[in-house]
Amino acid sequence: MTTEAMLPSTSASPTARQVWTRARGVVLALVLLLVAAVAIAAIRSTERHGSLDPRSADPYGSRAVAELLAARGVDTRVVTTLDEARAAAGPDTTLLVAVPDLLTHRQQSSLRSTTADSGGRTLLVAPGSWSVERLAPGVVADPATSLDSALSPDCGLPAAQRAGTADTGGIRYTVTHPGNDECYPSERLATLVRVPAPSGDGDTVVLGAPDILYNDTLDERGNASLALQLLGSRPHLIWYLPSLSDSSATDPAEEKGFLDLLPSGWLWGTLQLFFAAALAALWRARRLGPLVPEKLPVAIRASETVEGRARLYRKANARDRAATALRSTTRTRLAPLVGVPIAQAHAPEALLPALSAHLHSDGDGQSLHSLLFGPPPSDDAALVSLADQLDALEREVRRS
Repeated sequence: MTTEAMLPSTSASPTARQVWTRARGVVLALVLLLVAAVAIAAIRSTERHGSLDPRSADPYGSRAVAELLAARGVDTRVVTTLDEARAAAGPDTTLLVAVPDLLTHRQQSSLRSTTADSGGRTLLVAPGSWSVERLAPGVVADPATSLDSALSPDCGLPAAQRAGTADTGGIRYTVTHPGNDECYPSERLATLVRVPAPSGDGDTVVLGAPDILYNDTLDERGNASLALQLLGSRPHLIWYLPSLSDSSATDPAEEKGFLDLLPSGWLWGTLQLFFAAALAALWRARRLGPLVPEKLPVAIRASETVEGRARLYRKANARDRAATALRSTTRTRLAPLVGVPIAQAHAPEALLPALSAHLHSDGDGQSLHSLLFGPPPSDDAALVSLADQLDALEREVRRS
């Protein structure tokens, strides 16, 4: 093995093309994941545009039911703040709360105090455990939702009996107080509950799913009949669409954090992207393990093998190991030339005296010791110089 082959070379440094070739698979996978995430977000963002808005003609809007109510003399007004909703509540008014879970606990208590004695009807659309117990005391949301969408009324409420089967399957409710109408049960738990007011003709209706209000499903089964009866019992309908920009929602003690406002699907999607990235990194990662000898199918030139090892040394910045390999190989070749057994080639006390005597030089013991057994070079230039000196020493011994 020649020492020149062990020298570091600039050709060992990876080029920009080589770096791109190695990394393009991971980069392409990340780009595809990012594009997929953006596409899904764009699709989902427009999927329910204007959801439960009586002005929207989208499939998940509610313009159709508002038009049918208008034909029956019921006027619909949209409000987006709690103050407007409270001011409009009255005995001749039905107050529909589209997304009760967007209300803070303080807003829920304030709204309940207004509607409890108003004498009108309050319709809560799919309230969850966050809101239903405050807006409809005595009603508790069950963690498990209904598996069926279309359900039979199975209760004595006249509006439900006239409507028949309807798409109320969604959140299920347990009623803890007697005297309430429990309709459209799913596994013995109601998906529509009517809670009469303690006094007067007012009541609160809890609807487990918004499907009977959607444009897309209003004409199916008894959805339209049930929606018109629940919303058309009073001449005025106040359609309350809670807004996060409502000033009454700013309560530091109950303010929801960023993660609380994110839909659960986004959290699961982010977790899936994280696992996909981890699997891609594991797939592309360097495999570490013990060296396994393998018979090569073709003969490899010694110069190529040495050059490959030299590149590994350079990549690892291992000048100490490169210098050790150069010195060890030189000592192994010099020992037989000066009459020293191979077993003692790496012992300074055996090799150096024989080498000095062979060269017929006095006072070179220290320089020979530094050359053959000295410390590792401090930089690449010192390593190159060491290789040149070892080559010169070997040539001198062979000529003498």
